Parts: sequence; C-alpha cells; structure tokens
Amino acid sequence: MRAGGCRVKDKRVSIHEAASAVGNGCRLVMGGMVLQRQPMALVYELVRRGVRDLTVATFVGGNAIDLLVAVGAVQRIEAAYMGMGPFGFAPHFRRAVEAGLVEVDDISESAMMARFKAAGAGLPFLPHRSLLGTDMPTYSRHVREITCPFTGQLLHAVRALESDVTILHAHMADAYGNVQFPLQRNTDELDQVFAKAARTLIVTVERIIPHEEVLSRSTQTIIPFHWVDMVVEVPYGAHPGSVDGLYREDEAHLRRYVEAAKTPEAFRAYLDEFVTGVQDHWQYVERIGGLRHLSSLHE
Repeated sequence: MRAGGCRVKDKRVSIHEAASAVGNGCRLVMGGMVLQRQPMALVYELVRRGVRDLTVATFVGGNAIDLLVAVGAVQRIEAAYMGMGPFGFAPHFRRAVEAGLVEVDDISESAMMARFKAAGAGLPFLPHRSLLGTDMPTYSRHVREITCPFTGQLLHAVRALESDVTILHAHMADAYGNVQFPLQRNTDELDQVFAKAARTLIVTVERIIPHEEVLSRSTQTIIPFHWVDMVVEVPYGAHPGSVDGLYREDEAHLRRYVEAAKTPEAFRAYLDEFVTGVQDHWQYVERIGGLRHLSSLHE
C-alpha cells in the first residue's frame, strides 16, 4: 500500500518485540507528562527484561521513570521535573539522587523544549536565553555560553537532545503508524515534538483503528506514519496513570505505589505482585482488578 506517495508497511508488533529495541546503555526518551500518557505497559516490560544503564530524558517525568529508577535500570536522567503530581515527590528518584546513584541534568522547561526542537530540526543546538541569570548552565553539560554574531547579545547554546529510542503512549493509530489524538484534550502537543526528534520511535496506543478511519479525520493525525518504527496496541497501557479524554489516574493504586516505596521489602512485594511476577499486560490487568475496575476510571 502507498500513503502520500510513499510505500508503507504494517508496523504492528508485540510489546515484547518493542521492548527488545531498548538495550542496555540506551539513550531513551519518554513521552507523556508526569502521570498522563506514560507508556507504563512498555516500561513494565523493560523491567521484566532487566534492562540496565539507561540514560532517560523527558520533559516532565513521573511514575514511569521512577519505576525504572527503583529497579536500578537508570544511570542518568535529563528532565525539567520529576515527581508524582498530587502524590508528592517521585520517591525512588529522590532517594537515588540523594545517594548519588543517579546523575541528573536539570534545566528549565523551555530549555528542555529547545533541546528537543533542535534534534527535530536536525541541528546540533539552538540559541536560548531563559537560563541567563541562573546557575543552571554551571551544572549542565548540555549548555554553553555563546555570543550572537549579529547583535553581540549574550545567549546560551543548548545541545540537541538525541535519543536511541523514543517511547510514547497515545490514543489510537492505524497499522501503518499514523498516530491520532482527539481534537479536545487537556495536554499540549509535546509528544509530537518528541516524535519528530526520534531516531527510533515506538508508540503504544489504546487501540488500533482501520486506515479508513484515519483518512476520514486526517486532521487528528498528530504523528505521521513515516516517523514511526513500531506500533503496539495496549489498552489501558498508561495505567495507573491517565489518558486524557479516556480514563483518569487510578488514585488508589498510585497511593499504594507511594506507600510501598517507603521500604525495600514493601516495594519488592509490590513489584512481585504487579510487574515482575506477571507474564504480560493482561495478567497485570487481572491483578489490578480486571476490566471492571478499569472501566470505573473512564472519564
């Protein structure tokens, strides 16, 4: 089949195949924001595979990265924020940073976006000025002071944020990787910027839809097929987080996560019950209460 004059192929893969693209030492970009549209099902699979020594970058991170930190999979994090939103700090992230177990490159949200935009434009860096007057450049290996060749103005160059693999979770896509979001939602189009900057892009989605549906509402295609390498259908793939317009956060489960994170013993039990002790996403769904429980989270 051809789309837009380009030959396209079926990009549907299993979640196991998708996870195999993320190897030890990978530079991994994570989509979503805090507790919203985190690619949790794929992250659980990475934990089961025992991946290690990751450098993880995101805009504002949440429970997905915190879980990877908890199991010792992360060596370095580059982000503007890490936390659990209304549930407080990201507990494992905080302890790991305090103990010197994880490196952190912390710059402003606008500077992080400039890094992604530079990568998406194929540029080594973008000029920026939001960090002027702060000490953030002192602690970031990705920021350098420069002088504008036209005005003599002092600026910063922020390095493009290049990844080996980028993983996102979205509402829907067709088999060819045309990813669609509903017109009305409550998040910005940050995942589109991440996708454009990706070298290898994996998108998990709530459902695979026929290509004819994509054609009938083409304006909702936020990420086009030629950016996407793999697409995986994983209903409720962001749980215990949310997907805007579909289901809200599972507050009870998130509280359980935060409570379990207080001691190593309690968290090992949590992992065994919900992550390492299950074989796949559908067994995970059964462990959290099944489809009846998940349907109670619908917006």
